[in-house]
Parts: sequence; structure tokens; C-alpha cells
Amino acid sequence: MVAATHHTSGSPTDDFFAALEARGHEPLVKSASGSVRFDIRDGEHVAHWHVTMTKGDLTVVHQNLDADAVVRLDKETFDGMSTGTLNAMTAALRGDLVPEGDLGLVLLFQRLFPAPPASGRRSER
Repeated sequence: MVAATHHTSGSPTDDFFAALEARGHEPLVKSASGSVRFDIRDGEHVAHWHVTMTKGDLTVVHQNLDADAVVRLDKETFDGMSTGTLNAMTAALRGDLVPEGDLGLVLLFQRLFPAPPASGRRSER
């Protein structure tokens, strides 16, 4: 169910995907089936993270695979989203995040990002 990818480097982005991979099953996306690929730019380098959701079961691989939805953004933006300091919708409205394909999957995936630290939102896990 959960594919081993690589050892994390400790960046917020790598830590987010490692934690997502470790979950294996996430009730917050139990209605979702499909895949989302994140193309994350860091200077000239682009890292590809592919997440498959099957009724809440998550598989994460660090590969450039075809997906139902693709999200293109820079590492700084993803780091902000993965730490809860930047909302994905806000990033999209600013043009810092460009989604393509199945936008419903992208919206569902947004539930997996942490709430802002001061929000007081209860954990749904």
C-alpha cells in the first residue's frame, strides 16, 4: 500500500511527504480515488512527488508519473503549505500554485495540509 521512496532530507516538503507516506490511510480523503503529482521547482531542479489516493489509502512515490491532476509550484510555496503557514487556495489565487487536470482531487488533497499553527482548528485525525 505504501511505497518506500527515499530518505528524507529534513526539508518541510520532504518531511510532509514522508509523514503522508507513513499514514498509509487517511480518512480525510476517503471519498477520493485518483492521483496528484506535485512538480516542485527549486531553482533549476524540479522534484516530482506522486500521490495516489484510493478511498483514503495513500501511496507516495518520488517519481515523475502520469497523474489525474498536476500541481506546479516552487519549493518555498510548498514548504509554506506543508508547515501550515500558507493556504493552498491563497497560493492558487496568487498564481503561485498552478493546478491542472482534476481540480476536485486537488481540492480534496488540500485537506491533508496542516492548519495554520494559531488557527485553533481541531485535528481531524
